[in-house]
Amino acid sequence: MQIGVVKEIKTHEYRVGLTPDAVRAYVSHGHSLYIEKNAGDGSGFTDGEYEGAGAVILDSAEDVWTSVDMIIKVKEPIASEYKYLRKDLILYTYLHLAADRPLTDALLDSGATAIAYETITDASGGLPCLTPMSEIAGRLSVQEGAKYLEKPFGGRGVLLSGVPGVVPANVLVIGGGIVGTNAAKMAMGLGAKVTVLDLNTNRLRYLDDIFHGNVTTLYSSQGNIEACLPGADLLIGAVLIPGYSAPKLIKKEHLKLMKKGSVIVDVAVDQGGCIETTHPTTHQDPTFTVDGVLHYCVANMPGAVPRTSTLALLNATLGYGLKIADMGVEDAIASDTGLAAGLNCRAGSLTCPGVANAFGLPCESIS
Repeated sequence: MQIGVVKEIKTHEYRVGLTPDAVRAYVSHGHSLYIEKNAGDGSGFTDGEYEGAGAVILDSAEDVWTSVDMIIKVKEPIASEYKYLRKDLILYTYLHLAADRPLTDALLDSGATAIAYETITDASGGLPCLTPMSEIAGRLSVQEGAKYLEKPFGGRGVLLSGVPGVVPANVLVIGGGIVGTNAAKMAMGLGAKVTVLDLNTNRLRYLDDIFHGNVTTLYSSQGNIEACLPGADLLIGAVLIPGYSAPKLIKKEHLKLMKKGSVIVDVAVDQGGCIETTHPTTHQDPTFTVDGVLHYCVANMPGAVPRTSTLALLNATLGYGLKIADMGVEDAIASDTGLAAGLNCRAGSLTCPGVANAFGLPCESIS
């Protein structure tokens, strides 16, 4: 198969779809690899390394898009890339279509086959290709939240850890999945007082266990959320319903319960956000304030640490990508129900129930 990697052009996105080691793996399986010039620079991979692994370097993104059977990316195509979508193209990347109607329409109009990392499942029902980025985003959420609590960045001037004689900050994490667990781990490690809310009581028991009771766990009812908001210095939105739009658990009117200068980091922004006042931001202009509460809603948080993120991502996505390349899409998804769950669009039809639900569109059975 002819496989291509283009330079990511989303604002301040420095990750890359394949590392030189991953290129070497595809080449060893008999595939041809085409990499856009300087595509790996942001993650510290040179054109020379890609050539050494067996790839051909092409001068432009257009050259790559139009030369290959499958494009491997990190982030979803943006508007300027829609023109490259076509019916005989396989797109393998993060998509988050439930929060992106224009891209959904562009994929359907093009007839392209689109496989989303974030909806591929494993044997236990987990999300193996989303997990590494969720781990990174969860950890970054506290790192960024701590920074924006500083007064020069618009926060209320609170140190997460406190100091002897001064109480630490309160960190409220809504959602106890991969993002929430990693956020809690970082916040607790920095000395903050941490509360995690989740609907799954078994998950709350697990968190209580692994944190040895040092994290407060609460059932995620509206009453408990509202009771926790006045004390929260930093709120992490970590809610995920795979493939679906995130539920809006924090409404605009809830912001008046929070302290002026407190910070919200909505990691669920890729799926529309779990805070009603969320809208996507970039690393270039990451924050905005609503009713005195600072919002950090960067839609590609792991792009800030591209070396770590790219290596972690390829650990998860390479095996599935090789299966698609070796077998072709139809045989690959027929052989692997978890990979089949990653199929979001095919031949002008939606195949992901969550996306269809978000836009009121019909959903075609994958089979």
